[in-house]
Amino acid sequence: MCTEPERFLKTYADLVVKVAINVQPGQRLLVCNPWSWGVSLDTIPLVRQIARTAYEAGAAFVDVMWADEELRRMAFLNAPPETFKRLPAWYSEGVLEYFKRGDAVLILYAEDPDLLKGQDPAVVAMAEATSSRQRKPIMEYRSQKVTNCAIISAPIPRWSARVFPRDTPQVQGEKLWAAIFGACYVDRPDPVQSWTEHIQDLGQRAKYLTRKKYTALRFTSKMTDLSVGLADDHIWHGGGDVTQRGIPFVANIPTEEVYTLPHRERVDGVVGSTRPLSCGGVLIEDFTVRFENGRVVEVAAARNQDVLKRVLEADEGASRLGEVALVPDSSPISQSGLVFFNTLYDENAASHLAFGSGWKSCIQGGVGMDDDTFISHGANESVDHVDFMVGSPDMDVDGLTAAGIREPLMRNGEWAFAP
Repeated sequence: MCTEPERFLKTYADLVVKVAINVQPGQRLLVCNPWSWGVSLDTIPLVRQIARTAYEAGAAFVDVMWADEELRRMAFLNAPPETFKRLPAWYSEGVLEYFKRGDAVLILYAEDPDLLKGQDPAVVAMAEATSSRQRKPIMEYRSQKVTNCAIISAPIPRWSARVFPRDTPQVQGEKLWAAIFGACYVDRPDPVQSWTEHIQDLGQRAKYLTRKKYTALRFTSKMTDLSVGLADDHIWHGGGDVTQRGIPFVANIPTEEVYTLPHRERVDGVVGSTRPLSCGGVLIEDFTVRFENGRVVEVAAARNQDVLKRVLEADEGASRLGEVALVPDSSPISQSGLVFFNTLYDENAASHLAFGSGWKSCIQGGVGMDDDTFISHGANESVDHVDFMVGSPDMDVDGLTAAGIREPLMRNGEWAFAP
């Protein structure tokens, strides 16, 4: 098990409870992970510290949905393939119950990125599709900001070993903890104040981009030449959020992005991934995607191409975009020089896109909007939402105005505008 620096662990828990999920007095808290069938047992020390902090903040009850990754891998090694067409629904239904009640929800996303390495791509994709369908209502509630829900991560042995393969197990864990603390500003003199200033900056950039009302974004680099049309009446988000009940929270810790909604039929060109994509316990690496009229028409990957293709075939919307996000190359995660093999961290190191469903909160009046109206604005619907990283130090991004004028938003991976 990883050795956690105790003096930072409590600070991290304070940040998670008081800034990320912002647990309210009398509110219940669920700690879960819908992507990995539960929270890794290797995170017990952090979860216990989070529970202590939550109770100190007035939480009425703290519940945790645990899982053992080895049992998950064992299922893929031994269970009949057809098993993964129908997975038990009790887990997703249990998580959904907390959302419906308005409880606080913390998603602790920590998994072995190579857990299912060597497994049949068809079976892995089948299981991921089934899980995605079961997660869909959860993601809908999260998109609608019904309650204060945040995603964080913590080291587990196999993940630490993947990031730092040349070190001993104890050093691997210590190094990954140090990297997480740095990315989350935990090692700064006043982490809460640092987060307050950071959230304000992202919020100002999101407001600026919303006011500009760009019709499209143009991404260009050595690997990418892509035009991403933006949905009608789109809104940019970044930094902090507020629930429908008025509770401030931060959906992702860390977060370095401002993001909005692409138009499902107005994406054209080629884009190359700049970081591995961890998908259902499988790493998809060095892939290139070509779009025509919003849909993926060609895919090439150095590793696990079959898994990616099957993910894009999950439903009609799986091969279209649901999110476009801008992240500067100067973000602490990018400057660490590490590849985390964890989407929560890697997506905050580089500008990224997402296959699949979009966020209804990214449309004017989108909260509470029905699916048909959402789609009529050019938004995309799918059971999936799969982020992949495309940003790089040589990436330029331009915003296209309604008058057809291109305005610089990023140059060489850095912001080119002041909000």
